Amino acid sequence: MAERSTAAVDVADNGGDEPLTAKADKAEQATADGVAESAEQKQTASQAPADTAETGTHLSPGKASPPELHSGHKLARRYRLEECVTRLDGFSSWRAVDEKLRRAVGVHLLPADHPRARSVLAAARSSALLGDPRFVQVLDAVEENDLVYVVHEWLPDATELTALLAVSSLEAHDAYEMVSQVSHAMAAAHREGLAHLRLTPSAVLRTSTGQWRIRGLAVNAALRGITSDTPQRTDAEAIGALLYASLTQRWPYENDAYGLTGLPKDVGLIAPDQVRAGVHRGLAELAMRALANDGATASRQEPPCTTPEDLVKAIGEMPRIRPPEPAFTAPPEYQRTTYQQGSYGRPAAPGATQPVPTPPPPLQSRTGKALKWAVSALLIAALGLGSWQLADALMDRGTSNGTENTHTTDGSAKDDKKPAKTITIEGAKEFVAAGDSQSPQDVDKTYDNDGSSYWRTKAFVDGPKMVIKPGVGIVYDLGSEQDVSGSSIKFRYGGDHTTVSLYASDSLSPSPSAISGMERLGAKTDTTGTSVSIKADKPVKTRYVLVWLTALPHAGQDGYSGAGYKQGITDVKFTG
Repeated sequence: MAERSTAAVDVADNGGDEPLTAKADKAEQATADGVAESAEQKQTASQAPADTAETGTHLSPGKASPPELHSGHKLARRYRLEECVTRLDGFSSWRAVDEKLRRAVGVHLLPADHPRARSVLAAARSSALLGDPRFVQVLDAVEENDLVYVVHEWLPDATELTALLAVSSLEAHDAYEMVSQVSHAMAAAHREGLAHLRLTPSAVLRTSTGQWRIRGLAVNAALRGITSDTPQRTDAEAIGALLYASLTQRWPYENDAYGLTGLPKDVGLIAPDQVRAGVHRGLAELAMRALANDGATASRQEPPCTTPEDLVKAIGEMPRIRPPEPAFTAPPEYQRTTYQQGSYGRPAAPGATQPVPTPPPPLQSRTGKALKWAVSALLIAALGLGSWQLADALMDRGTSNGTENTHTTDGSAKDDKKPAKTITIEGAKEFVAAGDSQSPQDVDKTYDNDGSSYWRTKAFVDGPKMVIKPGVGIVYDLGSEQDVSGSSIKFRYGGDHTTVSLYASDSLSPSPSAISGMERLGAKTDTTGTSVSIKADKPVKTRYVLVWLTALPHAGQDGYSGAGYKQGITDVKFTG
């Protein structure tokens, strides 16, 4: 069950009103025989008031008969169903295999005549258009053969917040990262008109790289028929509940939920630092500002956070919480060992102390003396050889001074080769020749002398040579016209192929078609390393230089960036 809950599939958790341990047996039975017990369906229907009370949402009735499918069934000749994870309220969720791309995926299925089929399709397609990597991505949404199915990512290396809180509360830094990343993601979704409405601990996942991702954006609510008159407030309060639970390991309502114990009855909402000792004060107040949406908190009278954007602003005003310093374990104390010579096999006289012979001084033994004479002889020989070589060199120098002209140090005899100088970069802007931009907000990270910061392209399906775009790149402003003779570029990813070219541009924002008329300074293809040096055939006088990538290596998932053909630039330097 732990692996299935981690894999970002099960959206039909039972409202969060029953402890996780109590639900385990039911979920196991539903997975084993593929059919949920009618008692579980009745229980889910009876939990609508709890959902409404906690989130301000409304549940619409659903169809009770899920589609009858089995393991091995194939959708669109591509998605092979492997294991039924949930069968509830007229829909089912499966772990499946995409045979075309040879990867695991998750699939939600429901009949085409289900009363919520249209809304599920619309929600899935809207979520897919967002394309934000902080959310578990919807890969396909199809109506076919009286079935509606939604295909989404499967994250085998991710862990639900539910499972993390079943062990302990989160450290302050982890809780800060969770609420920060979730708030920023939900604020971005609401700017595009999308709400979650089902933002529970089981919908928030931490990957093996430490990133937090949200599953079921819009789709979870559509599958269960959940709507809200105030979606931003609903999601903001849900984020507050997640933060409260992360800090206290308690659910901030009277009912137990998600394996967490609720608050004592008839005491109302109490601050996290009153529930658990040692809770970070700033995070505790942030949770209260999100939960106490009908008024300010009692401690500092801060205004409530009624939208994810409010939470983002409040987090930005907080001091950043640093990760804890790694614990240092002192090495074991050195134990001096002693022994007595000559006492083995002979009992010592009673009451007598065995004398310990004093060892001879260093190098006073016969072997030590021989070694000392040998070292002395070698030193004498080395000094003699060095003196002879020094004398010979001085004689040669005197001869050459007598027969050759003395070199002067005036300007007429200077070396014609001037050392290459590094040109200061004054600014930069991403160049978009076709389609969307890549990461325009990060271009300044390519010349900030910080090897850990970078600008990165999106991950493309086809490669190494770019197909849907002629290329991607950045135009750099050198401040004034300079003689540019070359460049050194450091990349984030090594791999099978990176092709980069340098062009002299006439402006910081050339037209998309201007690249065909630019003068090329040089180009290089790198197949193994993470840096290249490009030398121009001759120096070119220009103020603006375009670094242009036309082929990218294949790299795995990295933070928010999925696997695919992609490249990042960490440092660029131009020489003249």
